[in-house]
Amino acid sequence: MKHIALLLLIGLLAGCATQKAPQRYAWITGLKPEKAEYYRQLHANPWPSVNRMLKECHIQNFSIHEREIDGKLYLFAYLEYTGKDFDADMKRMAADPETVRWWKETDPCQSPLPDAAAKGKIWADLKEVYHLH
Repeated sequence: MKHIALLLLIGLLAGCATQKAPQRYAWITGLKPEKAEYYRQLHANPWPSVNRMLKECHIQNFSIHEREIDGKLYLFAYLEYTGKDFDADMKRMAADPETVRWWKETDPCQSPLPDAAAKGKIWADLKEVYHLH
């Protein structure tokens, strides 16, 4: 019996040890000054259905930060993805009616950077150059 318990413990620890580290993603976009307060209010009280969908799509440690640079407002978003297929989970999220409704509120507040706008996107991808574990 001790051997079975030991084997189960080893298997459990091995499973934990091989758990894949989250993938990190970050983006940037502009924030329209006339819409900034509304955007802040939305995110001060996010819809539970939107938060639930984020979690169901394997998103954790999601945060959005605001910064003014040379008189213009910018948003920086960061998240960690723990799933197996980011693109599939993003498509699932984009098909969720409540998330679509949320984006109809948030998207008009944002001002895409030129490279994102050229691709029909709101958020511009950022490249990670350093990460401390």
